[in-house]
Amino acid sequence: MHKLPPLIELRAFDAAARHLSFKKAAAELGVTPTAISHQIGLLERYCGRALFRRRPRPLSLTDAGARLFPAIRGGLEVFAAAIAAVKWDSDQQPLRVTTTNAFASRWLVPRLPAWRKLHPNVPMEVIGTDTVLDLQAGDGDVAIRYATSRVVPTDGIVDDLFKDTFWPVCNPRLLSTGGLKRPVDLASHVLIHSYWSPADREPPTWQRWLAAAQRRWREVPQLKDMQHLSFREELHAIEAVIAGQGVGIFSDVLVAHELAAGTLVKAFRLSLPGYSFFMVRRPSHPRARTIRAFSEWLQSAT
Repeated sequence: MHKLPPLIELRAFDAAARHLSFKKAAAELGVTPTAISHQIGLLERYCGRALFRRRPRPLSLTDAGARLFPAIRGGLEVFAAAIAAVKWDSDQQPLRVTTTNAFASRWLVPRLPAWRKLHPNVPMEVIGTDTVLDLQAGDGDVAIRYATSRVVPTDGIVDDLFKDTFWPVCNPRLLSTGGLKRPVDLASHVLIHSYWSPADREPPTWQRWLAAAQRRWREVPQLKDMQHLSFREELHAIEAVIAGQGVGIFSDVLVAHELAAGTLVKAFRLSLPGYSFFMVRRPSHPRARTIRAFSEWLQSAT
């Protein structure tokens, strides 16, 4: 391929040739007429030919300039059309949001109609996974991470969304007819557990809740003396508690709908501190405006 002169010189020539005026070309490109004259001078030096007749006025193209102008004009139009097509194609790609399975199912998906009503032309792909995907490698556009406030994500620009609290919750039937009134009554019920990674240093588990309860109440059963039902998936544990199979400890963010509807109720007024939700995006993302809008919507949709 032949070596090309800088694009800035070609754009200056194109504008001046269309307007036959350095002043109008400068106004179009947002520079001074002197800058236009300088860029065209450089292009003329590169070509070894004069491209404009500057005297007598008005400005006109030389034979070489008239020969060059259609090629440059057509080339710039091809560039513009190709870039517009690529940009349009990029805008039509779904915004890929990765988050945990539980948050996707219990919080994000039920609220998506509100987002789509505000932004009907922004397709979205929700990637529910408990694996931390690599945004820098392009595995997603946005990540909603769940971590302690002491371990803020470091793989991009971070927006602090909201925090949660863990409460013992149950089907309201257990309170009305199941004899569940005091912590000691837990001995007659099944404790529902969901999995926490060994890497979590202070997970909100039944063991921690019972230890806190023993500091508040005198009669609290021992963990080893109780019935237990464990689930690897938090979503399954929540469904078991909704069905009345026992008492679980869950994030008030994940069971907010059930608590508001009365499908679940707080069994006792003792909670455990939870974690923080963060939205992470990589710097200089080409869809930064859409991602900022999504972040603002997340924070307003709590």
